[in-house]
Amino acid sequence: MTMKENFIFELGTEELPPKALKKLAQSLMSGFETQLKNAELEFDAINWLAAPRRLAVKVTNLQFNQADKAVEKRGPAVSSAFDADGNATKAALGWARGCGIDISEATRLKNDKGEWLLHKATVPGKTLNELLEGFVKASLKQLPIPKPMRWGANDAEFIRPVHTLITMFGDKVIPVEVLGLSSGNLSQGHRFHHRGKVAISHADSYEAELKEAHVLVNFDERQSSIKSQMTSICTANNAVVKDDQDLLDEVTSLVEWPVALVGTFEEKFLEVPQEALIYTMKDDQKYFPMLDENGNLLPKFLFISNIESKQPSAVIEGNEKVIRPRLADAEFFYNTDKKTSLESRLSSLESVLFQKQLGTLKEKSERISSLAGFIAGKVDANEEHAKRAGLLSKTDLMTEVVMEFTDIQGIMGKYYALNDGEDAVVADALYQQYLPKFAGDELPTSKEACAVALADKFDTLVGIFGIGQFPKGDKDPFALRRAAIGIIRIMIEKELELDFKELAEQAASLFGDKLTNDNVVNDVFDFMLGRFEAHYRDHGVSVEVIRAVEIKKPTSALDFNKRLAAVVEFAKLPESSALAAANKRVNNILSKNSQSSFSDIDKTLLSEAAEISLVNKIEDVAPGVETSFSNGKYSEGLTSLAALQTEIDLFFDGVMVNDENEAIRSNRYAILGRLQSLFMHTADISVL
Repeated sequence: MTMKENFIFELGTEELPPKALKKLAQSLMSGFETQLKNAELEFDAINWLAAPRRLAVKVTNLQFNQADKAVEKRGPAVSSAFDADGNATKAALGWARGCGIDISEATRLKNDKGEWLLHKATVPGKTLNELLEGFVKASLKQLPIPKPMRWGANDAEFIRPVHTLITMFGDKVIPVEVLGLSSGNLSQGHRFHHRGKVAISHADSYEAELKEAHVLVNFDERQSSIKSQMTSICTANNAVVKDDQDLLDEVTSLVEWPVALVGTFEEKFLEVPQEALIYTMKDDQKYFPMLDENGNLLPKFLFISNIESKQPSAVIEGNEKVIRPRLADAEFFYNTDKKTSLESRLSSLESVLFQKQLGTLKEKSERISSLAGFIAGKVDANEEHAKRAGLLSKTDLMTEVVMEFTDIQGIMGKYYALNDGEDAVVADALYQQYLPKFAGDELPTSKEACAVALADKFDTLVGIFGIGQFPKGDKDPFALRRAAIGIIRIMIEKELELDFKELAEQAASLFGDKLTNDNVVNDVFDFMLGRFEAHYRDHGVSVEVIRAVEIKKPTSALDFNKRLAAVVEFAKLPESSALAAANKRVNNILSKNSQSSFSDIDKTLLSEAAEISLVNKIEDVAPGVETSFSNGKYSEGLTSLAALQTEIDLFFDGVMVNDENEAIRSNRYAILGRLQSLFMHTADISVL
């Protein structure tokens, strides 16, 4: 057997959960890679492969043997290893036994510090035959399987029953026993096109031989085939399919041999809001809705079959029969819902709890309405529209369509509001209240919609913090982190000058006596500050820059953003490093001084040329800097401070701050205090 060969591991199973397939395969590969590296077995590359009924790992040019290792084991000092008669002591004999040698076989290690017994040996490396079973078991054990299952009379547990196990090094099977299986070279072919087993002749031919059995085991190749077929079909039908990577991954995980086909449905269903039709096609049936170039739904859908049928029309007909009842349900629910206005559904919200301690959805809607009106007044929006949208914001949750298709809440609210004759601004706000739903998602467009979205998020944040249920670790059942990031994005990107604390206080006042956390406003504010780091790090801003601003605790997201932009620009200046260091030195000196405030600088006490020069420079620069800061022109103000660098350097090089004369010392502290107030106005640049 050669020292290096390509290696393939495959575990054949029943159909694996499609949404978990990719993650399982990547985790399996990661586990294998860790095992190989820990064992110091060399290889060129490692890749994962996955299909609905198998997980596989392919290793290129894997080393079969570990290298031999030279080991040294130091024993007791020679002085304590033998007694006066030269006989070995118990300590020496015990060490020799542990090394597997006679005491006479020990060598000596001698250096400046003394002399010790020493045993040198060469430990032969293990082969893959000896190591592989441990690798496989360890890699399978660390897979993210929340609920393993048992099958038959077997004690083995896995995410699905297992049927085949391949561990091939080149053309040789390396014996392994795991999950009740003994390794071999047999894999499973396509469930319909190749019902028997597939004999794999060599690790190199694994993918090709499975392809002959109608299994594209390479996930990326299978997905590429699906995308190519979809593109061809869309071109032929003058249609487009909206990108949906999650759905594409799920469909790729459902088929072994993808064949793309097109089905149709009656045009009458297009009278139903297309979002409801799209939802049921994608979520329930895993179909790809086909749209025209303007984004309007066509009466067609694209689906991926797992068989290459000689009668594709029969496959298409079967899928059309499946989708029609779904679309008919959506049509029926929609027509039924339109008979009842959103406003008349308000009373039904009294029967639905938002949270046990915080009351019903009706109460939440009333709070959102009040807070949305308050926010609208702050941002020059229509208060009545904002209040109306806030009041109706949760009513579509009580409609038949949303109860059936929960992911289109808000969207259906817009359609029903327009049907009821509500103002278009109100209708749009009902849809946009949930935006942004994820990182990079669109934001509400109108100020009224922004007011409702902010009110909803603040109500949830303040309410949940107000009863002491803070997010912990990865547990965030009310998605408070996402809500906070959404608030930050809306305020910054829509340029809304709003105060976090003021909105938190207003939101808290609307809960009456429901809240039990007296510190809720500060807790929400601190939580919001903490979310800035996550938001800006996603945009490539360094932690030091973010924290420099965070220390100032701005209560406005827009103000935080302006300060941060100023610090980013300041950090680019050649003087920034020296000024940051100087600011840190100023802070350190002042922190050791017991004075909490400083008097004005007394020019009559200035004696050193460097301190006179610094004070004059401060007087020259300060007015312009402070005017810039007061006008919110933080970049301009910080940049102007760069003019102080030379005088600051000379001051610290030539002036003793802690002079023996108390008056002179206090005056020099006043100079540093003046410097600190200038530097700290925008951010604490000492952390840069």
